[in-house]
Amino acid sequence: MKRILVPTDFSEHAEHALKVAAQIARKNNSEIIILHMLELPHQSNDAIFGGVSIPETMLFMQKANETLDKVSNSDFLDGIPVTEIVKIDKPIHGITQVSKEQDVDLIVMGSHGSTGIDELLIGSNTEKVVRNSDIPVLIIKKEIQNFEIKNIVFASDFSEETKKPFQKLLKFTKSFDAKLHLVTICTPNSFKPTHIINKAVKEFTDDFNLTNFETHIYNDTNIEKGILNFSNSINADAIGMCTHGRTGFAHFFNGSISEGLVNHAIRPVITLKI
Repeated sequence: MKRILVPTDFSEHAEHALKVAAQIARKNNSEIIILHMLELPHQSNDAIFGGVSIPETMLFMQKANETLDKVSNSDFLDGIPVTEIVKIDKPIHGITQVSKEQDVDLIVMGSHGSTGIDELLIGSNTEKVVRNSDIPVLIIKKEIQNFEIKNIVFASDFSEETKKPFQKLLKFTKSFDAKLHLVTICTPNSFKPTHIINKAVKEFTDDFNLTNFETHIYNDTNIEKGILNFSNSINADAIGMCTHGRTGFAHFFNGSISEGLVNHAIRPVITLKI
């Protein structure tokens, strides 16, 4: 894990994410890239800056760089290589572009979650990054003074398409020497007999050189509740999930379990796009 990208809007939740990223970076001798996306107000039809004059744009950039300098000089980042980037773009596009340009291995983002009508119609920038990023995204909900992962849950149907993203999760897991809990959630709408589940999980795990792991079957009313309740039952330190990256009407009608977890889980969630 050479490079960790931390997008920041200078909020408290973004600082929580940066503190976790710093702990991961120290453990893995990684570089941190702190990115601030500057969205300028659209007041007219200026082709370049959306109606904001060049002097105003320069002022916004100057203030953003000054604030980013203060963040980069935080005590908890002492001794860690830090790169600062201020970019004028929409957050989702900019974060995705920078992560590819900088060959990032992990994105760490803060989130306060959303509920009700906000969750349905708006969604957070974090959710949109989760949906679109080809790079694993670690979502942090609160300040974690001592970020250690001893037990990580990977909830899946253990299909063929989840093997590639699972390899990325393995790298993350091994960097913490953590124990993997592979769990299948059974619900009334997605019931499978135990012997069918065990066969699928065995075929999945046989393709990997796994040592420190357990397999589980957990019953609940729906998949999201099952993942959350199972994670609570073993006091997991993090939850790993694959996401299909649905957009448009497919996302509206089908929803996304991963994005639901981003909103509702208290524990850190790491998402991996299929």
